[in-house]
Amino acid sequence: MSVPRTVLVLGGTTEGRAVAAALAGRDGVRVVSSLAGAVRSPALPEGEVRIGGFGGAAGLAAHLRAERVGAVLDATHPFAATMTANAATACAATGVPLVVLRRPGWTPGPGDRWYRVGSAAAAAAALPALLPGADGRVLLTTGRGGLVHFAEVDAAFWVRAVDPPEGPLPARCELLLDRGPFALDDERALFAAVDPHVLVTKDSGGAATAPKLTAARERGVPVVVVDRPPLPVGVAVESTVEAALARLLGP
Repeated sequence: MSVPRTVLVLGGTTEGRAVAAALAGRDGVRVVSSLAGAVRSPALPEGEVRIGGFGGAAGLAAHLRAERVGAVLDATHPFAATMTANAATACAATGVPLVVLRRPGWTPGPGDRWYRVGSAAAAAAALPALLPGADGRVLLTTGRGGLVHFAEVDAAFWVRAVDPPEGPLPARCELLLDRGPFALDDERALFAAVDPHVLVTKDSGGAATAPKLTAARERGVPVVVVDRPPLPVGVAVESTVEAALARLLGP
């Protein structure tokens, strides 16, 4: 009996779960999904699951060798730049094939008022010019990381995140603990309740959290969009689950 080919899926996303489900049904493939453990009670994919970090690129390389991993599919969040960089370094060092699966980013349409910035710090710096002073209201949907950059902005914040954030928060802050996907009618209701002057979001892409952009457009609310970090040079990138699997394993 031949030994199954082990595919390590760096997951934690909808695409990561879809990849694991597709691989779990393939003969001759052992799928292991790795979750960072940053979210409490994560949605678990099919197949084997490990939770926690590897100890940087060197630790991941050691894991690839020890587990005789035959391929790595990086389906992490578009803003998980450190994990993707570590995967690129580890796979290059071990000769293990790597494919990065990245859903397409969002693009503005007619009626959108978007302000693209390169970081959470730049998003915070852009807010004063878009707010009517201390009475300004901000709907912040960048997750629980990087909130320290908004701590000194003199405005009222509604912060949506899956889990309670740690570290400094804006002085006037209300937490909205929730997990997507978010329906458009629910987003409309949220905008009606908060009546934000500005929406701040990351360019996560995908359909699960896109309805907030529609709600902002309908109400004429400007959107500060944090651009994605660049991918490592030379990595193979696909935008769909099917294309990523075909590139990694063949038809």
